[in-house]
Amino acid sequence: MSRRAADSVIAVGRVLVNGKAPQTGQDIGESDIVTLDGERLRSNATQTIMFNKPAGYVTSRDGQGARTIYELLPAAVHHLKPVGRLDKNSSGLLLLTNDGNLAQTLTHPSHQKVKIYEVQLDKPLQPLHRQMIAEIGVTLEDGPSKFMLERVREGDDRDWRVTMHEGRNRQIRRTFEALDYGVKRLHRTHFGGYQLTNLKPGDYKKV
Repeated sequence: MSRRAADSVIAVGRVLVNGKAPQTGQDIGESDIVTLDGERLRSNATQTIMFNKPAGYVTSRDGQGARTIYELLPAAVHHLKPVGRLDKNSSGLLLLTNDGNLAQTLTHPSHQKVKIYEVQLDKPLQPLHRQMIAEIGVTLEDGPSKFMLERVREGDDRDWRVTMHEGRNRQIRRTFEALDYGVKRLHRTHFGGYQLTNLKPGDYKKV
C-alpha cells in the first residue's frame, strides 16, 4: 500500500508491533513482530544465515515427534527455509534463506556446487572399496554413486573427507552401507562458496 494508506491503517489501530500500537516514526528491528489485522508481515529484503546443525535435529518445521532445528533458532529467522537437507543424524553447515534465486543456484543439478563432508566409518575402508567409490561408483537404487575420498589423517582409514557435486537423499550413508560400512559421524563443512569455520554447534550467523 502507499505510505498515506499505511499511515491510515496505523492510525485506526490495525497495525501492531510486538502486540502493541506503534508510535509515529518508530524504528522496526529484525526481531520485531509487525502485524496487520492480526496477520504477521514479512520484509521483502532477502536474508540468509549459516547454521551449524547439531546431530539429532531434523531440518523441517514439523519434526513429528523429533526435535527440529527451529527449536534452536530465534523466532526472527523462523521464516527462513533450509537450502537442501542434512538428515537427523548428520551435523554441520546448513544454509537457511528467503532468497529463492540463491536456493535455486545452490541446489539445482545444473549448477554442480561442491559439498565437502567429514565422515567417520565404523571400520577401516578397504582400498578396493575406496577405488570403487572414487573411480567406478557404487550402484544404488536411484543410480550409481561416486565421489572423491581423501584421508583426514595419514594412516587413518576410518576418517575421510568426502567431496561431491550432487546430493541425493542420504547418498553418502547409503553408498557406504551398500559396501557394509556404518557411518558413525557425518559432518558437512563446505557448501558452494560457504564454509563452516568457528561456529559452535547450534549457533548461526548472517551471510
